[in-house]
Amino acid sequence: MAKQPDNSLDRFERRPPNYLLLVFGILLLAFLAAGLGTSIRFQDWMASGLFFGSLVAFVFAAFINASRNRRLAAAEDRRYISWDSASPELQRQNVIVEVRELARLLGVGGDQLTDLLSAYVVAEDLALRQIQQEESLPLLRHVSIGKTPFDAILIEQDTITCIEVAFLVMPDVRQDKIASMLKKISLAKKNLAEMKIRLRLKLMLVLVTQLSHEDEEQLRGILITKRFSETPVDIDIRLLDFETLQKLYVAD
Repeated sequence: MAKQPDNSLDRFERRPPNYLLLVFGILLLAFLAAGLGTSIRFQDWMASGLFFGSLVAFVFAAFINASRNRRLAAAEDRRYISWDSASPELQRQNVIVEVRELARLLGVGGDQLTDLLSAYVVAEDLALRQIQQEESLPLLRHVSIGKTPFDAILIEQDTITCIEVAFLVMPDVRQDKIASMLKKISLAKKNLAEMKIRLRLKLMLVLVTQLSHEDEEQLRGILITKRFSETPVDIDIRLLDFETLQKLYVAD
């Protein structure tokens, strides 16, 4: 069997910073500042304008270069993260938990559980299709970041968006669901920090609903008042209608 490439960060040697360029940059900044100060002191306004313009241009160029280096460094780090697929057993357990909760809310059982299970799987699939269509970014399903599983992730330059999907039949999001998501994104952020990975994390909560217009408006009001202040990253909440998704991707 062919040996899998080692993507561990222990083998990754970061490029050393260019100290010579940094020293010259600091000296140039000092000379420009000194020139500006001297020209103002002797009231040479033309020279002051030139020095000031040069100083602003230098700072702007340094900022652009730093931003570019950060994006390149983050992209380089991304290559050395191993995207581990969540095990089938873990995925099955997560689906069963969600379907049982839906069945409890709807008051159904028996053979209807099978239909509910199918609806849940379809809802998640269509929701992730729609998110990928809206964002036009690479999307990986059921992967783990540092052993923390998510329904999907989006990858964009120096940012990873972790996606969690929920299927709602009532105008509310369970508090334990919110707590679980916040715990997972906190753990993922901690893992990246420990690995010294220069990537930003975001959380996207995708709510697939099967609600009336009145219930959906009630849900929007609840989401506004829900406490997401403890979220350690930016959060993006998307509401998708299940019937609309089916018409868009399934119906002829």
